[in-house]
Amino acid sequence: MTKGRAGGGRNHYALHRLFSGRMTLEDVFSHIDALEGEMVETLCDLIAIPALGPENGGKGEGEKARYLEALLRGMGFDDIAHYDAPDRRVEEKARPNMVARISGDDSQHPFWLISHMDVVPSGELSHWESDPFKAVVKDGKITGRGAEDNGQELVASIYAMKALKALGLKPSRDVLLCLVSDEETGSKYGLAHLAELDLFKEGDLIVITDAGNEKGDMLEVAEKSILWLKASIVGKQAHASLPNKAVNAHRAAALFVSLADKVLHQRFLEKDGLYDVPWSSFEPTKHEGGVPNINTIPGEEIVYFDCRVLPLHALDDVLEVFEEAAREVENGTGASISLEPVQRDDAAPPTPHDALVVQMLQRAVDTVHHNEPRPGGIGGGTVAALLRKKGLEVVVYGKIDDMAHAPNEYSKIRNLVDGAKVYAALALGSGAHL
Repeated sequence: MTKGRAGGGRNHYALHRLFSGRMTLEDVFSHIDALEGEMVETLCDLIAIPALGPENGGKGEGEKARYLEALLRGMGFDDIAHYDAPDRRVEEKARPNMVARISGDDSQHPFWLISHMDVVPSGELSHWESDPFKAVVKDGKITGRGAEDNGQELVASIYAMKALKALGLKPSRDVLLCLVSDEETGSKYGLAHLAELDLFKEGDLIVITDAGNEKGDMLEVAEKSILWLKASIVGKQAHASLPNKAVNAHRAAALFVSLADKVLHQRFLEKDGLYDVPWSSFEPTKHEGGVPNINTIPGEEIVYFDCRVLPLHALDDVLEVFEEAAREVENGTGASISLEPVQRDDAAPPTPHDALVVQMLQRAVDTVHHNEPRPGGIGGGTVAALLRKKGLEVVVYGKIDDMAHAPNEYSKIRNLVDGAKVYAALALGSGAHL
């Protein structure tokens, strides 16, 4: 399969040479600065719409999608297509996915700017300093659930295109703003649905506006394999004074977790400096079952592992370690242990460092942040993997403080505005008409 590549060395945008007309990229950036108040207001409005999927006890993204479509149409976006995914669990019986187009010089291989509308639940409210779904603007930050994940980049990409339309600028390629559902709970009703429709073609320049780092100098081109494992431990419940009549499921669970954790870290030692965490991780996380009182020996326990594995290791080899640990604990305690992968995502092929979309995004980011951005890998899963597995070249970007899913999640207003500048510079490229 032939891929597009950027030729030569990495070229910086030269503001005095980029445009043949009187307007410069500095003028575009000044216009975006003037939109700061609108951007903040829009992000606050989005926080007030808790777009939770049915798996998280919510009503889906319908209300947020209607708000966003009205916003886009009010900005002059008339070419908006819907690719909704049927889902009988929500009132609308479908999960919304929208694509808004702004025409450019090249309509054959557009820029895709993909963000997601859904958010995760607030979590324990006592850990929040304010209502998670009532935005607080203070000290240069916007606090609320979904502020950074993914409201910041969603708003930034929209207002980047608003600025171009307001200034009468034509991008070097068509730009497709893609707003999807269901990113937080598997993407079946979001990007996976769109991928099945074959909307994305070889040669498209695809940016997922969803992850990054605090400096904004990392362009995510690779992800680790992900394995979520559920281990169900069954023993025999009895009074705590009669341990001879019990098989303590809690003890068996503790032994299983300890043994699996030890062997995994002994067997998978390799490191890869491409990734933000350069080793494979195997974290025991969620716990279920047990008994509500102290004086009963539990007969059932459920424990979970979250594994983020470097692609050089096969997930089947990781599962083999869990199986070996389970059998050893069974033989030693008399408990029975069954294992079930709750989620398994084998790593997709990475996007090459010299892919055209990587080099163009590098130039745009460096133009705004002057930080010599570099390709890198992450342990968290993004929807980029869905497209990389189809042979498409995808980059994930954002300048964030890594507040996703945390209490008191916030977005820095400076990051919001600068993100719009990055996407405007990316869209204009060297073929802009000013």
